[in-house]
Amino acid sequence: MKKDQLSIERCPVISTIQKILGGKWKIEIIYYIAFEDVHRFGELRRHIGHIAESSLVKQLRELESFGILERHDFQEVPPHVEYHLTELGNSLIPVMLHLKKWGDEHLYELPR
Repeated sequence: MKKDQLSIERCPVISTIQKILGGKWKIEIIYYIAFEDVHRFGELRRHIGHIAESSLVKQLRELESFGILERHDFQEVPPHVEYHLTELGNSLIPVMLHLKKWGDEHLYELPR
């Protein structure tokens, strides 16, 4: 049999969600913007901790390109840029709350 015939078909919805939310920092970025009232680049970087500036920029741009975040540049010196969830991004809040609840209930069970 050919390899293609043995392959299991990927779920296109889950695959696309993985593309949108995959990445080391994206879920944390969404969490801090949604629940911790963190909207500025420097604040996000401090909350996340060990993230390179270039990585944070990349993750923010990807979330913006998928319509999860919107970037507002105040055109000031020094630069003042804020990020907010879009309507689409806000629709992730119940999912994030559910994930947080699951984690609170089950993370102690997982091997470390």
